Amino acid sequence: MVRMSRRSLTWFVLPGVGIALILAFFVSPLASSAPDGLERVAIDQGFEAQATAHAMAEAPLADYGVAGVQTPWLSTGLSGVIGVLLCFVLAGGVGLAIRRARRRTATPAG
Repeated sequence: MVRMSRRSLTWFVLPGVGIALILAFFVSPLASSAPDGLERVAIDQGFEAQATAHAMAEAPLADYGVAGVQTPWLSTGLSGVIGVLLCFVLAGGVGLAIRRARRRTATPAG
């Protein structure tokens, strides 16, 4: 297993997260507004009028936007940034939990 020092890991992770944040903010508003797969099938088959709002329709990040932000491109960009940060925090938490679990199992019982 290759071990990276804390400093080299920081210089590996931070630019990656920075690039992901920049892309999320500036590129996500350029995503297609065309209907996705399931929505397209419903339109093509003629039953899209039967659709109802889902349980998460009023969630803070519903429909790839941030509730309360009126500017569409800003709302979508912020939604992307929040998604990247949530994924980074979740992945970091899982990585930290795995590291701590490995340390506990590697420590001999005394």
